[in-house]
This record gives sequence, structure tokens and C-alpha cells, in this order.
Amino acid sequence: MNIEAILAGKPVEGLPGGHFIAGKFTPSAGGVTMESFDAGRGAAFATFAAGTAEDIDRAVTSARQAFQTVWRDTAPAERGRILTRAAQMIRADAERIAIVESIDSGKPLNEARGDVNGAARAFEYYAGACDKLQGDTFPLPRNYLGYSVYEPVGVSAQIIPWNFPISTAARGIAPALAAGCTVVAKPAETTPFSALLLAELLSKAGLPDGVCNVVTGTGREAGAPLVAHPGIDQITFTGSVTTGQAVMRSAADHVTRLVLELGGKSPVVVLDDCDRESALTGVLGAIYEHAGQICSAGSRLVIERGIHDTFVEQLSNRARQLSMGHGLRDPKLGPVNSAEHLAKIGGFIDRARDRGAEIVTGGAAATDPETGLGWFYEPTIVGNRPPDDELVREEVFGPVLTVQIADDPEHALAMAADCQYGLVAGIYTSNISNALRMARDIDAGQIFINEYFAGGIEVPFGGNKLSGFGREKGIEGLKSYCKLKSVVARVD
Repeated sequence: MNIEAILAGKPVEGLPGGHFIAGKFTPSAGGVTMESFDAGRGAAFATFAAGTAEDIDRAVTSARQAFQTVWRDTAPAERGRILTRAAQMIRADAERIAIVESIDSGKPLNEARGDVNGAARAFEYYAGACDKLQGDTFPLPRNYLGYSVYEPVGVSAQIIPWNFPISTAARGIAPALAAGCTVVAKPAETTPFSALLLAELLSKAGLPDGVCNVVTGTGREAGAPLVAHPGIDQITFTGSVTTGQAVMRSAADHVTRLVLELGGKSPVVVLDDCDRESALTGVLGAIYEHAGQICSAGSRLVIERGIHDTFVEQLSNRARQLSMGHGLRDPKLGPVNSAEHLAKIGGFIDRARDRGAEIVTGGAAATDPETGLGWFYEPTIVGNRPPDDELVREEVFGPVLTVQIADDPEHALAMAADCQYGLVAGIYTSNISNALRMARDIDAGQIFINEYFAGGIEVPFGGNKLSGFGREKGIEGLKSYCKLKSVVARVD
């Protein structure tokens, strides 16, 4: 793909058309299409199929048939070989996928490249786990034999968000396939293409027809029928709390298993004794990577009073120096995903100003400096806010960092823990006892110590409280797609 031609507004070639059902691309049952927008230019760049309940039913039927007749009976080692080939093919096609991901989501190209490599790593990891998923035996009396076995749960519905399309697709689809499940995925309506590209690559890698299906379209017309479909055995959803609650209600009708990852308002605790350079770099990346559009973004800086003034000044200077522009030019800060989301971020800051908040830096919408186009928001820092402030309590999902000043480590811990969300938390300190005590006492699914976003596919990920439940990644993520059966036999 020619990046300069794309930046000039020329058509993006080689994009998939239609849904991917039963091993091939197929148009929507209603023949309707939608536009996908280049966030860096604020303009449509491609069309894709607008799915309906009829398309969902075809995909679920295809997945059910593939599960019952082929995939659950495929030897684990063979499943692993297919996933290994898929990982290799993702790496071979990484640049094309990354370019599409950057256009569709808006993220800087190097971030998109990292996401594609992470997707390949997810398939490598779960390829190796296919033939390692084993049950246990039970210590029963001598005349009994008891054992357990993990079985694939069946057809998995995957609702994929717009902020990390290829990453989230891979971290759900790979373990589902490794466990022996089949999949119907519904990517976000603003970022449909990478899931389609992934499904096509999986097919080329040898995945049987119908094992992985992708239906594109809106949440109302395609997503809602998918999670409500009686042929779905498990749902993995990443998105907002409100939509997650609606998914739970739909799942209740058929008692469908759920994994929900619903976002957060994650604190980054910076204590006086931290390594200053490491903390500055970590906090900057925690909030401004992908323009803050990350469920686990470090959007609250909880900092001890002794270093607050100089730290925030240095952080603000670095934030102002971040380059901004179209994702394909690989800036430090790309656009936000849509005009609607840009307006939402601006609304948070407008209301904060009305409450008298100090906008330390940023605080305004912007455009690509080279073209004057696109949906951008300046890297923003808001000065010390009280615990009940909207910017402390609510997820902005943009490049907005809110500061809270703590008097000492105990106060910092109390502030960090005072949150309705529980996805992740970061801690910067040279005192390992303080770090481990905070890690113990903060109610979150994952804690980062002295490096934000540390870890990888090996580390289980998921939230507590309003951040959801269930875990993805690691062996725990594989078990999300299994049902455990216990067998006990009397041996006479």
C-alpha cells in the first residue's frame, strides 16, 4: 500500500468486501453498505457491509455446523499447527495490516505495527497452548477414579472495540480457537477491516470453513442480534459499561457465559522517591498512547505533594512537545476515532472549566497541522481535582490527564483505591514495600510497578467492579472458552 497516495486521499486498495461467513466474503443480506472514516482526514475512505440479524443467523449457523462437525474434533496438535501458520502469515502481511489499522482507527503507524506484532504473538502463544490444556485427577478412595477434562464451550460471540481492533480480535479469537470453539466476531462499526483481514488469513492458514466468521455493521443491527442469538454459547465483550450491561441482559435470556471488559479510570501513583525520568516517561505514555483511547490508560496522576510542582511542570512541557498528525505520518499523538468522540472529550473539558478547573496544558480540539483536517484533541492536563470531580470519577477515553495531590503514601493509596472502576493501576516508587502494599490493597485486575503497560499476552487481563469480570490473555484467557467436566467411576 502506498502511504503517500493514501494521505493524498486516493482509494485504499485491497480492502475486503462483505462479511466473512463460511470461509468466504459475502455481501450483506440486505445489500446495504456503510462508510468507514479516516480519522486523520475526517473523511470516508471505504465502504463495508452493513449486517443484519439475517447475516448474524447465517454466521452463527455456519459456526455451529463447523463446531459440531469439524473443529471440536480436530486434534489439539493440529489446531496448534494452524494457529502457528496464522501467526506466520500475520507477520508476513504485517505492514499492510498495520496501514489499514492506522487509517481505520487513527493510531500512529508504529503503534499499529506493535498491535499487529502483538496479534501474531497471541496466535503463537495459544498455538503452543492447544495441546497443554489438561484436566486433573482427584484424590478419592481407592475404589474410585475421578478426573476432570476441559471441553470447548461451543460458539463464541466476540464484540470487538474500535480502539484496538486487531489486538482485541486476536486476544479473543486465538484462545477460542485453541480451546476448540468456533467464532462469530462483530468488529466496531468505525473499525471493521482488520477483523476481516484476520479471518481471511486464518482461512488461508488452513482453518476450516465456518470456524471463524466476521459480520460487520452497527451494534444495533448486528451486535445486538449476535449477543441475543440462542446459538451462542459464550460472549466476549469489550466496550462501555452501558453497552456491557445491555449485553448482560441479553445473555441472561439464554444463560450465556460472559467475559466483560468495560474500561476504567486507572490511577498512576507517583511517590516522592520514584525514579523521576522513568515516571515521567511512564505517565506520558500511559495517557497519550493512542490519544488516551485505551481502556487501561493511566488517566489519573496521583502524586505526592513534595514533587508535584516540578513533576507536573516537566510533564506539561513534554506533553506540549508531542507531535500531532495523521497516523500514517507516525506522530506521537494521532487523532481520536470520530467526530462524535471528539465532541464528547471536549464536553468533559468544557464542564471542567465551568467548575473552575485549572487547565495546565491543552484543553482544545485541533486538526492535523499539515492539512487542517481530522479529529484531534490537544494533549491535556487538568490541575488538582477533588475526589468527587467528574474528571476523577468518569472515563474520558481521550488524551486528558487529571491530577490528584497526595500528602503521603497512605493518602495516595486511599486516592488510588477510591474508584468505581478496577481495571489497572500503576505505581512508581523505589520502596518495594510501599509498591507491594499498594498492589495488594488496590482493587484492580492488574498492577504495574515502575513500568506502565508492562507484560504481554502471557499476563491475564481484566477488571473488577465497573471494569467488568472474567479474564483474557494467559492460560486464564484460554479457560474462558472451556467448560470443565468431572468424571467419577467406581472401580470394583
